[in-house]
Amino acid sequence: MTGDEGLAEALADDYRKAEVPPAERALLDYAVKLTREPWAMTEDDVAALRAEGWSDTAVLDANLVTGYYAFANRLADGLGVELEDFWSEGGE
Repeated sequence: MTGDEGLAEALADDYRKAEVPPAERALLDYAVKLTREPWAMTEDDVAALRAEGWSDTAVLDANLVTGYYAFANRLADGLGVELEDFWSEGGE
């Protein structure tokens, strides 16, 4: 989306080492925490994003996208679906 292949590779390798603005880093940290430790999320996590300039709508969007991917991955894992095979076969 950014047209910067190096950034995409750095994000995929270890987003913590990628050169991204602090606000974007905070959003990535939020998504990782929500993915790995959802039980540990608190109001302070949202407040930290607000402090970085993210609107409540942006925080909700990040939360929904993160939650959706967690759901979709667990659904696929729970059914033993190999997603790359699924998509290469036209999704049938």
